[in-house]
Amino acid sequence: MNAPTPKSAFTAFPPRLPAVPRGRVRLGSDAHRTLMCATMLTTHDPYKPALIDWPKLDPVTQNRITSLPIWDIAVATEGRASMNVSTYAEGIADPLLKSAVEMNAFEEARHKLVLGDMVQAYGIELVPEPAYVRPRDPEWAFMVTGFSECIDSFFGFGLFRIAKDSGFFPPELVDTFEPVMRAEGRHILFFVNWVAWHRRKMPLWRRPWFALKVAAVWAFLIWERIDMAKGLGDGNTRAEESNFTLNGSKELGVEIEFPELAAICLAENDRRLGVYDARLKRPKFVPGAMRLALKVLGKGKLLAAQA
Repeated sequence: MNAPTPKSAFTAFPPRLPAVPRGRVRLGSDAHRTLMCATMLTTHDPYKPALIDWPKLDPVTQNRITSLPIWDIAVATEGRASMNVSTYAEGIADPLLKSAVEMNAFEEARHKLVLGDMVQAYGIELVPEPAYVRPRDPEWAFMVTGFSECIDSFFGFGLFRIAKDSGFFPPELVDTFEPVMRAEGRHILFFVNWVAWHRRKMPLWRRPWFALKVAAVWAFLIWERIDMAKGLGDGNTRAEESNFTLNGSKELGVEIEFPELAAICLAENDRRLGVYDARLKRPKFVPGAMRLALKVLGKGKLLAAQA
């Protein structure tokens, strides 16, 4: 059940990829669907995990990296994401949209392979993987995965930048993981556009129910993270792993206060997503919450400094 899904199981590309639409694109239109799917498919990086030449690290650097409390949860998260996204793709009738979601699922599975390969290369010991069970509500599972990635990728972008600038990750390892970070940016970009497109394609009477479903997903994710935070300090290793996005700068050996971390994350989020078509919708909830928090704290100048 936990075996990675081979790429041959996915459509990957439709027989003929439609041309990227020109001019203004209305959210929820066929042009919007074409733009978000074409962006997802044409920006795919075809690297193969089996061909990654993991750099040899000196003992101090290797110990520093292998001691990070994130690898168990990272492998399990990618495995669960692949299952959730691929299950949702099974029920999609539109060939283009199906191909884009399947590509998303394939890349999630590939991330798991990359992490698994790294674990073996550097001798990282993991707890046994959980069983990746097919979700009973594929849409709910797809939304939980997508919105969760919007949270984790936002902080991950900033922490990756800190690890790079501080030298915690050597340049060779930064280059190796860069394609994974780019893919995460593409995933959240595709997901938030799917949400906008999906909502507008619904009959008016269904939209309030979908809005409630979105709110329920956010409530679930926020409560999940609050519940995890309660376990910190009680010897709860899983909680520590899951809260790496909140305490990651300390784990990287860099003392950064929340305002500076938030500003770095915002700058990296804007930089990574800024390279894609400006007509596509960007994630707003987490970046908006961080910008509001900085304004409330009177740290608005940090935003300008990081721009």
